[in-house]
Amino acid sequence: MAFKHPNNRRKTRISANQNKQSAMLFVVLMGLVSLFADMTHEGARSITGPFLALLGASATIVGFVAGFGELVGYALRLVSGLITDRTGKYWTITIIGYLVNMAAVPLLALAGRWEIAAFLMIVERMGKAIRNPVRDAMLSHATLEMGRGWGFGLHEAMDSTGAMIGPLIVAAVLYFKGTYQTGFAFLLIPAVLTIGVLITARMLYPKPRDLEATLPGLETKGFSSLYWIYLAAMALTAAGFADFPLIGYHFQKTSSVPENWVPIFYSVAMGAAALAALTFGHLFDRKGIPVLIAAVLLSSIFAPLVFLGGFALSLIGMALWGVGMGAQESIMRAAVPAMVQRDRRATAYGIFNTGYGVFWFLGSFLMGFLYDFSMPSLIAFSVAAQLASVPLLLMVKSKSHLMR
Repeated sequence: MAFKHPNNRRKTRISANQNKQSAMLFVVLMGLVSLFADMTHEGARSITGPFLALLGASATIVGFVAGFGELVGYALRLVSGLITDRTGKYWTITIIGYLVNMAAVPLLALAGRWEIAAFLMIVERMGKAIRNPVRDAMLSHATLEMGRGWGFGLHEAMDSTGAMIGPLIVAAVLYFKGTYQTGFAFLLIPAVLTIGVLITARMLYPKPRDLEATLPGLETKGFSSLYWIYLAAMALTAAGFADFPLIGYHFQKTSSVPENWVPIFYSVAMGAAALAALTFGHLFDRKGIPVLIAAVLLSSIFAPLVFLGGFALSLIGMALWGVGMGAQESIMRAAVPAMVQRDRRATAYGIFNTGYGVFWFLGSFLMGFLYDFSMPSLIAFSVAAQLASVPLLLMVKSKSHLMR
């Protein structure tokens, strides 16, 4: 065994600590970008359902728009991921995505018809689609040193914090007798901050891949069966996870939650998501996939509480909805890098998010349709689809020691 001089060992430790600190700073900067971005588009999302209803849209239309926006958005992630891996233009594609994403929200203040509002909602999802696979690939390079569950969990917690603050801004606007359009206009402020912090991160970290040491690639030309089983599991979860515009539409139509409280309920859900992301992300690094299974079981009961309950039960249901959202958005992304090659992560995230989005669209559209005809059927579908993912996640657990 070769002898290492104490000074060399000390230099190695210092270098490792510096790399870890640099990676942590990158995660925090991208977390701030997501915080301001989510403050913008999730603040808008908290009222898009009631806003569409005000403009004359039906529940079926609201469900379709929400689901179709996710479908278009997630489908574009495949294209974005492929282009990124082939060109290596991480930052160019990320910045374009954020610009589109952030511009669409304030423009909703000018929408006078539901068709225009629906178009802008879809454009906003398109911008998010362009930037997300690239951002996740960059984060995957930075989170290896600190633990991917913790790294993605920290990022998602900051993301969800923004998603909690945004609806509170909108709620304050409504409380002081402002309109939905005024709420959208106020969200221009965090949109501008998003781009500012993003440019700062670009200047400090021009090559995010350098944050991760080169490791041996997986010995496979395609993606492993483990990856596809995992994708199928998360797609089923997405199908049963009602989008908030439909939930907000329900609150307005039934008056189970007062109008001014709708964005506050969404804010509570995002607060729960932030706590869940940190907690479940940390646990994932220790326990693996069983943590995700526990999150699915918890969130699967949100539908009966939200769609059948009054004020108090709906609030509990929204908190559980937020737990599911936070856990999925952190753990779901953290698990992918261990299943795919290092130089194909953007593509892997793109494919993964496309499948996730297709099932989100199908589930959202079906639940919007069922809302108009059979509430019990909507609830049964939501719960059953989420629980159907558990056997597949157990297969993932059994097939890979990486997932423990």
